Amino acid sequence: MSAAATHPPRRRKSLAAGIIGSLAASACLLAPAPAAAADLPAPTAHYDMSHAGSTLLDVSGNGRNATLTGFTDGSFADADGDAVLRFRGDGYATLPSGLVTGADNDFTVEYTVATQTAANQFGWVIGTGIGAWNTTALGNHVFVNPRSGESAYANQVLSGIRVKSGSSNGEVRLPAGGGLNPGFTTLTLVGSGNTLTLYRDGQAISTTTHSSALSSIVPASGALGYLGRSLYTGDALLRADVTDVRFWDTALTADQVTASMPTAAEKAASTQALLRGDLLPIIRGANASLDAVRSNLTLPASSNGVPLTWSSSQPSVITSTGAVSRTITSDTTVTITATPASGTPITFSVTVLAPSASTDLDAIALTSRTTENLPLITTGAVDGSAISWTSSDSALVTPTDDGYAAPAVGAADPYRGGGIVNRPAYGSGDRTVTLTAHARLNDTTLSREFVVTVAEHARTAPDAGYASAYFRSDSDEKIYQAATNGNDFFTFAPVNGGQPVITSTADTTGLRDPYILRSHDGDKYYMVATDLCIGCGTGWGPAQSQGSLKIEVWESTDMVHWTRTNGENTGIPINKPEAGMTWAPEAYWDDALQSYVVFFASRMYSDASHTNSDNLYARMFFVLTRDFRTFTSPPQSWQDTGYARIDSTVAKIGDSYYRFTKNEDSGAAGPLEAGKDIFLERSTVLTAPTSTSSWSADPAVTWQLTDTRMTSLQTGQAGEGPEIVKLNAGDPNNPSGDGYVFLVDNYSAGGYRAFLTTGAEIASSSATDRLSQRSGWKVRPAGGLPASPRHGAFVSVPQTVLTALHDWSAITPVASTTSAQATGRQVTASVAAADGGDVVGTVTFTGGSWSSTVALADGRASVSVPAGIATVTATYDGYRDALVASSTSAAVPVSTLTIDASATVRCVAGKGQAVVTVTNGSTVPATVSIQTSYGSKTVVIAAGTSASAAFATRLSTFGATAAALTATAGGDSFHTTTSIPAATCG
Repeated sequence: MSAAATHPPRRRKSLAAGIIGSLAASACLLAPAPAAAADLPAPTAHYDMSHAGSTLLDVSGNGRNATLTGFTDGSFADADGDAVLRFRGDGYATLPSGLVTGADNDFTVEYTVATQTAANQFGWVIGTGIGAWNTTALGNHVFVNPRSGESAYANQVLSGIRVKSGSSNGEVRLPAGGGLNPGFTTLTLVGSGNTLTLYRDGQAISTTTHSSALSSIVPASGALGYLGRSLYTGDALLRADVTDVRFWDTALTADQVTASMPTAAEKAASTQALLRGDLLPIIRGANASLDAVRSNLTLPASSNGVPLTWSSSQPSVITSTGAVSRTITSDTTVTITATPASGTPITFSVTVLAPSASTDLDAIALTSRTTENLPLITTGAVDGSAISWTSSDSALVTPTDDGYAAPAVGAADPYRGGGIVNRPAYGSGDRTVTLTAHARLNDTTLSREFVVTVAEHARTAPDAGYASAYFRSDSDEKIYQAATNGNDFFTFAPVNGGQPVITSTADTTGLRDPYILRSHDGDKYYMVATDLCIGCGTGWGPAQSQGSLKIEVWESTDMVHWTRTNGENTGIPINKPEAGMTWAPEAYWDDALQSYVVFFASRMYSDASHTNSDNLYARMFFVLTRDFRTFTSPPQSWQDTGYARIDSTVAKIGDSYYRFTKNEDSGAAGPLEAGKDIFLERSTVLTAPTSTSSWSADPAVTWQLTDTRMTSLQTGQAGEGPEIVKLNAGDPNNPSGDGYVFLVDNYSAGGYRAFLTTGAEIASSSATDRLSQRSGWKVRPAGGLPASPRHGAFVSVPQTVLTALHDWSAITPVASTTSAQATGRQVTASVAAADGGDVVGTVTFTGGSWSSTVALADGRASVSVPAGIATVTATYDGYRDALVASSTSAAVPVSTLTIDASATVRCVAGKGQAVVTVTNGSTVPATVSIQTSYGSKTVVIAAGTSASAAFATRLSTFGATAAALTATAGGDSFHTTTSIPAATCG
């Protein structure tokens, strides 16, 4: 390729020179060449995509190099010796002056390009000045967009000239004349006087006249214009492959246009070479390389706009659709062939490896320490082995159940009952378990052990406020967060100084529709978001037809520090190649499956080529996960009624799940009253499928419609992105204790609006008594929510997280209070955290030179103080997680008395008599008061002696009871009890 100044010239350029030279040398022997070819003027600049560093080289010899911005050497590809600059919305080239002058209106730009991206983008532009439509900030210009996303030019070439005049924007466009040809296409725009003519591969496809002057466009100095950059504010940088650009300061004739451009054979060769390079990473699918194939290949029906047909040398091993056999007994090499609609076939050598149970075991990766149920797969990820699991401690982690039967309704448990974790109690420490996977394939069974540490439960505390995450607009697709000022839902304010919390540098670089889910055990938060960047220039059409198959996923314990669950700076693919997009992912815990259900909206095409145009309504799908790192595949259909649905959110109230969803259809979808509004359904099975909207559906087998058109009559706006949040205890908006807040994103009118309701009201909604038709269903006045929130999430948080959000710091220890109380020589310490949450760890009791450390149980610890210690303090030492700060009690006096007591029963004349014996182990006499159910007595006991007191019960049979003793000596006192046993006399 000629991607650097030191590389040899391009093949196409060499071929052209050879043809012209041969014609000249044989002029006396052959008929004269066409005058247009012989008279082709030299270009003012020629960019064949040779580059050196940040310079795009002018190979015409005129030295008019362009300056590259945003590109690296990796932006250039070698198409069999032909250099290609791959514009990926990440860079542009600044053109120097002198390519075209404003002395007259004559110019020519030849531009060879391939693109599948339809968007508001410029392939090239002459003119400068970035600005909005019909402003003077927008410079006058002439341009070509190789593939427009506008409805009037959908997927066609858009070109025109703009010179602002008065109140008019001044743009004159060439009529739509068609789109690009398959592969590389040469677009030539010729300006001749007041006529603009657009050629596609040498054939004129559109023309227009105008009254503008090029002198009003060509800058007096500095840059002439750009390759790959629009002058319109908000337009995207170009997404296309460009292999050749030439400029003339004159108008070429039609014959000269044809003679100048690359030949069809040259473009086909470049297209085919680029095709091969592009196909390699696609066709291997989930396989690391074509030398070691175990899973199906992806054989697209087209690439770069070029239709492809596929064939296989051994269809029994690899079919023409890419299905790979897993029944072969030895490694087998197969040739697969892609045949373009035009051009020679492209072959790939593929080695299919024989199935192996060992390979499936090698693919298993369990986390070394878990806070979640474990995804113990039961089908090998590579070769499909049947896998069962045993556990060294089934009370800690369950094994798979060989007798597992899938439910009649809803998704089957892919883990067959295995991997359910019973975490040790907070403060008891982590525990380890050995899990053994037994993989069976054909006649082979292999086993492998995995040691996993099961984390103790984390500290919990009452919820004390709320947090939110959201994006702001189509031009601000980053994640922002806000938090309430205490436990009042309508007191949100931005955190992190109002700056973005997460800005994507991966995938589409846009983040929309963030959703936060608190983990099932409550000790961490997961966030998922849509991978989509409308502000980068992606049109809504391409966003639904060629959108991301990934979701972006993070986790956090403080909602300040977010980390990718997959440990990489990229999203996680969860959708299949036939999908058009993966929108607004949300998640909810499924009690039956003991897993999280992640659901999202998608279009679904007939195949990965996305060429069909029927049945392209949005519908809802779901996958399962236990750790937000691994997800089941492929997605299962969840909601498909034949009408467009997006943006579901779920809450469980009682034994039923309640689902709010946006009707995305332009009109009523079945019994739904209107499009672009929210409706409500319920079911007892979260993953139950929905094939129709019905007021009378059985919620035990599907989802029953219980309300519709819930918001627009109140807000006057279309709504999406519904959220339902259970209000915290103590929130002033929750007087009943059953309060919920329902939120809807009025996306064209400033963001979220709120409705207050209760769980009972949601659960009781029906066709004849709809929630949204009741008098209490009123939209709240705007205010109290984050500023400019778009399609986000709201979640309850404890005080530690709320404080961390406002301070924008890690969680800090909460204060504690330790108190101590002495009963005789027994001292009990009580420890309480300021946030009312769990307290575990140890308390150290100290008196003089004596100390003793005791573990807390239910926030209390007790110790017997040895003789000679008069006062004791208790210090809470904290716990290894350092979430609760230490504290020390006031000193408490400890009795110097040592009193022991015991009780027996004797029978006298058939009646019971309780005898309490008291021993004074002190060094001074003590007066002891004895209280029983049968009376009380006081005895004086000398130091080091014992005394007994008898109590007549007057009963022949009686149950066990107790005696309470209080001993005093001077100002000192001591309290103790002893048991009186049950007895039967006579």
